[in-house]
Amino acid sequence: MSVIVKSSGGDIFLFCKGADSSIFPRVKEGKIDQIRSRVERNAVEGLRTLCVAYKKLTAEEYSSAQKLLQNAKLALQDREKKLAEVYEKIERDFILLGATAVEDRLQEKAADTIESLQKAGIKVWVLTGDKMETAAATCYACKLFRRNTQLLELTTKKIEEQSLHDVLFDLSKTVLRHSGSLTRDTFSGLSTDMQDYGLIIDGAALSLIMKPRQDGSSANYRELFLEICRNCSAVLCCRMAPLQKAQIVKLIKLSKEHPITLAIGDGANDVSMILEAHVGIGIIGKEGRQAARNSDYAIPKFKHLKKMLLVHGHFYYVRISELVQYFFYKNVCFIFPQFLYQFFCGFSQQTLYDTAYLTLYNISFTSLPILLYGLMEQHVSADTLKREPSLYRDVAKNALLRWRAFIYWTFLGVFDAVVFFFGAYFLFDNTVVTSNGQMFGNWTFGTVVFTVLVFTVTLKLALDTHYWTWINHFMIWGSLVFYIVFSLLWGGIIWPFLNYQRMYYVFMQMLSSGPAWLGIILLITVSLLPDVLKKVLCRQLWPTATERIQKCMRNKTALNALANSDGPLLEGNLSASEP
Repeated sequence: MSVIVKSSGGDIFLFCKGADSSIFPRVKEGKIDQIRSRVERNAVEGLRTLCVAYKKLTAEEYSSAQKLLQNAKLALQDREKKLAEVYEKIERDFILLGATAVEDRLQEKAADTIESLQKAGIKVWVLTGDKMETAAATCYACKLFRRNTQLLELTTKKIEEQSLHDVLFDLSKTVLRHSGSLTRDTFSGLSTDMQDYGLIIDGAALSLIMKPRQDGSSANYRELFLEICRNCSAVLCCRMAPLQKAQIVKLIKLSKEHPITLAIGDGANDVSMILEAHVGIGIIGKEGRQAARNSDYAIPKFKHLKKMLLVHGHFYYVRISELVQYFFYKNVCFIFPQFLYQFFCGFSQQTLYDTAYLTLYNISFTSLPILLYGLMEQHVSADTLKREPSLYRDVAKNALLRWRAFIYWTFLGVFDAVVFFFGAYFLFDNTVVTSNGQMFGNWTFGTVVFTVLVFTVTLKLALDTHYWTWINHFMIWGSLVFYIVFSLLWGGIIWPFLNYQRMYYVFMQMLSSGPAWLGIILLITVSLLPDVLKKVLCRQLWPTATERIQKCMRNKTALNALANSDGPLLEGNLSASEP
C-alpha cells in the first residue's frame, strides 16, 4: 500500500509499506541486508513483519503519476490491469526506511478449537498474507502442525531450483507413496502408524498453478495440487492476496468431491474468501467489521467456532434431517391408503377420510410435535458434543440425508400405510357389528384407518425423541388428546352450518366396539414393530459412536439414580441400629 504526501516545505514523498517479498525487489538504497536478516529473525519468532520504504518525487514525476492514475481510473476496459501497470511503474527505486514487527497473539483457546475441528474430521486450511516463517510458527502454536508433521514446501524458492512440474511430481510421490496402506485414527483423522504431512504454499507458487496455459496443462497442475493437499493433514497458504484466498476456496469447491467449505476471517482482506465459501463466518474484532458485515454468521471470538459447528451445527443437522424425512414419512402414510382405497371403490374418487380430517392432518394433528422436535431435540447433551468432537463424524458428509436413509423412511411409510389399510380391511371383512346390532360403514372404516395413522406417526416421533421435557410431553400426548376430543365433538354434535352430517356419531360408534379397539391397538403395534426391531438390532450389532455414547450416558444416569436411592436407605438402616 502506498501514499503520496506533501511536506510543509513543499517536498513530495511517496511512502510504501508491505511484505518484505514485495518491498525488497523495489528498493535500491538503505540497510537492505541488515533489515532483511532482522525481518527473517522476527518471522521465525512468530512476529508479523512489514517493511517501509520511500522515495522523493519531483513536481514533474508527481504530475505524470497523477495523469497516469487518472487515465487508468477512467478506462472502460481492463481497468484493474491498467491500474496495476501504473502502480508497478510508480512503485520502484525506493529507499528502505526499516521494518516493523508486531506480536499477534493467538486468541484464547484457538489451539483447542483447531484440534477439536481436526478430531471432528474437518480439514483445516490456513490462508494468510503473513511471511512463511511467521505463518509456520503460528501453525505450530495453534497445533495445526505437530512435532511429527513433515513439512512439504511448494514455494517460489523451490520452483526456482526446479521446475513447477518437477516440484509437484516430487511432492505427489512423497505423499502418495504409502497412500494404499494409509490408516487414519478414528478420532483424530490423523495417521496413526506413519508420517503426517503438512503442505506450505506461497502466493507466487499458487499463481503459477492457477495460471491458464494454451496447452491446458494448468488444469493438470490444479488436479495434482489438490491430490497432494488431500493426503496432507494440514495446508498452510502464506503470502496470499485477498483474491488468491477466494481462488483457493473456489478451487476446493469445484473439486471432484464437492466438499462444503467454510471460511472464517476477521479483516477486510478476508471478505472475498468469506463471500466465495458456502458458509462465511466473520469475527468481530479490532480490525473492523467488514468481515462480519459480509458473512453469513458473526461471532465475537474464534473459540466460539467450536460450539457453533460441533454443538449447534450438529444439533440442527439432526433436527432438520429428521424433520424433512418425517414429513415425507407421515404424508406417505397419509396418502397411500387413499391410493389403495381407489381400487376398492371403483375409482369413483370417493375419499377415504372425512374432509375435516384431510384438512387438519398436517395443520393440527401432526404439526406441533415435529415442530417442537426441530427446535428442541438433543440426541446427546451439548457438553458431550464439546467433549467428544469425533461424534461430528456420524453426521458428516450428509450422512442422515443420503439415499439409503431416504429409502428407509419411504419404505417404512409404505409399509405402515399397507398395514393401516389392509389391517382395517380384513378387520371389516367379517362385517363387524356393534353391541346394538349396527354395522360399520364407509366412514367408520376411514375413521379407523385415520385413527391408527395419527397414533402411529405421533408415536414414531416419540420413539425418535431423546430429549424429553414437559413441553414435549404436552405437545405429543396433547396432539393425540386433541384428535380424540375433536373427533368426539365433530361427530357428536349436529352442526347447523353443514349441509351434510355424514360423520355424526361415527367416532362414538367406533369406540363402542370392542373389536375396533383391539384392531386399533394391534395395527399400531404392528406398524411400529419394524422400526423398533431395526433400532434394537442396529444399536446392539452395529452401533455408531453416538449410540455408544447414548448408552454410556443412560448407564451413568441409572447408576447415579441407584446411588441416590441407596443413600437414604443406608442411612436409615444405620440410624435404626444405633442403641
